[in-house]
Amino acid sequence: MRDSTIARNYAETLLELARRAGDLRLWGQYGEQIAEAMQTNRTLRIFLESPRVSADQKNRIVAKAFESQLPRNFVRFIQALVSHRRQMLLPEIVHEYHDLVDQVEGRLHASVTVARDPDAGERKAVVAELSRAFGKDVVPHFVVNPDIIGGVVVRVGDTVIDGSVRKRLGTLKRGMLAGKLKH
Repeated sequence: MRDSTIARNYAETLLELARRAGDLRLWGQYGEQIAEAMQTNRTLRIFLESPRVSADQKNRIVAKAFESQLPRNFVRFIQALVSHRRQMLLPEIVHEYHDLVDQVEGRLHASVTVARDPDAGERKAVVAELSRAFGKDVVPHFVVNPDIIGGVVVRVGDTVIDGSVRKRLGTLKRGMLAGKLKH
């Protein structure tokens, strides 16, 4: 089984635990904090990766480290990852978890490329238009790229909507070169 499929399965379990606890966002934050610690703290990463430390030893240390800071079921989830030797997948599990929460809450993430940094009004207008077009709440991630000259390029998953001035000029140029435009 591929790691992404395994991560998705664990993320579904984490989502169910978070639903039962009644706080999807907070459980996502717990996962983010531990995943970030795993990526930034070399000692922690080595400890979790080490085949010399048994899963039981790791689970005892995980319980001791987190039992007073995290919900009991969240700690048990981390221990299950350790027991099944999947603890290093936690960053990917957390990513998949956030995707699932977005689906549950009817949210889409969109990469919105613009020629210049938009002001608050322009951002709001883009969000409103994209939300209307996709029928879901859209969370935009703005990227500034002056090369598009003007307009916007929107990416949502595999869908690309190119409304840039650069593309329009390219289309106009191809039409002129092909002799399709009449004066």
